[in-house]
Amino acid sequence: MTPKDHNRWMKRCLLLAAKGQSRVSPNPRVGAVVVGQDGMLLGSGYHRIYGGDHAERIALRQAAERFPARTLEQATLYVNLEPCNHTGKTPPCTEAVLQHNIPRVVVGMMDPNPTAGGGIAALRAHGVDVVAGCMEHECRRLNEAFLHRLVSRRPLVTLKIAQTLDGRVATVTGASQWITGPDAQFAVHRLRADMDGILVGSGTARMDNPSLTVRRVAGPNPRRFVLDRCGTLPKSLKLFSDDLPTIAVVGPRAAPAYAALLRACGGSLLQVPEREGHLDLQHLLEHMSLQSLLVEAGPGLATALLRQDLVDRLFVFIAPKVLGGGIPSFDGLGITTLTDALTFAEHVWEDDGYNMLLRGYLRAV
Repeated sequence: MTPKDHNRWMKRCLLLAAKGQSRVSPNPRVGAVVVGQDGMLLGSGYHRIYGGDHAERIALRQAAERFPARTLEQATLYVNLEPCNHTGKTPPCTEAVLQHNIPRVVVGMMDPNPTAGGGIAALRAHGVDVVAGCMEHECRRLNEAFLHRLVSRRPLVTLKIAQTLDGRVATVTGASQWITGPDAQFAVHRLRADMDGILVGSGTARMDNPSLTVRRVAGPNPRRFVLDRCGTLPKSLKLFSDDLPTIAVVGPRAAPAYAALLRACGGSLLQVPEREGHLDLQHLLEHMSLQSLLVEAGPGLATALLRQDLVDRLFVFIAPKVLGGGIPSFDGLGITTLTDALTFAEHVWEDDGYNMLLRGYLRAV
């Protein structure tokens, strides 16, 4: 197998791994393929749900059911993350590799989790030829939420903005639906399905009355959070009147009766301290049991998160429209020189034929 072959099959692993979406959280996303000596695909699989079989076991089991043992004894296993070497909810994947006498394993990246890591060393100790670091950057980017949570102990925060060409998120009257075209709306729903949680501020909740659900694409709904420092949002909002729970984030001064009202709507309350007259966003993130969080924010919340360096990814949908006034995307970041401008460790532009999407990554992986 050549490096080109390795990249081809690793790309297949990444596509498979992405299918796990948020269903596998807090586990990483993993895809695996078993390839025969002649380059034939023998088996494939991905980690589908937290607590379920790992990708390697699914792929190896499929290959073993379809082909004789001698074929697997000349095969290569590709996997985007180092096979685990511990017993958790499932047995070690290294054990499955050795049981099927796989002679070669190509790994995208090492597992930084000290509990699950060590698979590469264990396989090499048993004579397995392991090639590590295939498309490592792409593999790390796919699992950046998993990696980020391990290091920072807070969710990876993706801030989503939809704006006009001149950087406006709404007209002077506050109208914002819909600035972007239908393709962007589908993209946002795909993004929601990819996240553990979603957060909006009270202003967005009042003005737009969003559902924050996944409706236009297949996928799980994220856990919904709304900032409501004083507990004054009306219970008639979609967030409180549908069949899905919403967590209202309030400050210490929220009325005690608010919690009872929220529970009656199927929701719950999360109280966080205040800092300088606002909810302490750092405290909130550190106490969220999430791996990834999408923030669909107005200018106030968006600016606060950026000022406090709490945004890890900035995704901006730009529509080919000019308002010439209205509400700007950000409410002042305090930047006075070009050298202090917000820049990205990495960025990608995407064109859906109408909107442009900037995927800006503020952290290296």
